[in-house]
Amino acid sequence: MQLFYCPDITPAGYCTLDAEESRHAVRVLRLRNGDELHVTDGKGNLYHCKIVDADDRACVVESISVLRSEPLTHNFHLAVAPTKNPSRMEWLVEKAVEVGVGGITLLQCDHSERSFLKTDRLEKLAVSAMKQSLHTVLPAINPAVNLREWLETGQYPLNAQKLIAHCEADKPRTPMASALKPGVDTIVLIGPEGDFSEDEIALALEKGFIPVSLGPSRLRTETAALYAVCAFNLINDR
Repeated sequence: MQLFYCPDITPAGYCTLDAEESRHAVRVLRLRNGDELHVTDGKGNLYHCKIVDADDRACVVESISVLRSEPLTHNFHLAVAPTKNPSRMEWLVEKAVEVGVGGITLLQCDHSERSFLKTDRLEKLAVSAMKQSLHTVLPAINPAVNLREWLETGQYPLNAQKLIAHCEADKPRTPMASALKPGVDTIVLIGPEGDFSEDEIALALEKGFIPVSLGPSRLRTETAALYAVCAFNLINDR
């Protein structure tokens, strides 16, 4: 199944694919007027559509029916410090979306080697990964925010189970597999290459985050983040 993305599509209506989606449909796949295709709005809805104007810059499609509507039942939010090498973060976003994630927030931490990362490229990768994996929910990619400010102002799902993965072996930690509760919205904090500072860990614990470990191996930031995404999806796999 070829899946296209149009955030403005509605039942029994029309929408115009953006330039990239139109080029792929008309130039690459050589779809023409009357050809049928599948379109998602990124909000959990999948539409059966047909092309009414095969313009390779602005392809217009008509929604015929809604095939399914599947918003996320249990949301996983990943809050992670950007890696020094931006390509590693791009890899993480791609794989996390393919496996299943509700949203990603970039964090500025005390030990961050990179405090800023443009989200435009990450958002495009998220769209591509959503279509590749045939998901119908597009995760939000939130710009970098200071961890302390984020914790103090509660810019996260307050009713979710809250976990922080850190590498301080002398501090009590629960294995993530034991800490995760199925069927519950979850948020996990993953630190930078230099890990969270002691002050950041203390503040997170004060705000109700549970300290967890990701096993005996020392993992790279992006590996640790993907580990958390996979663990959540495995425990909620139906």
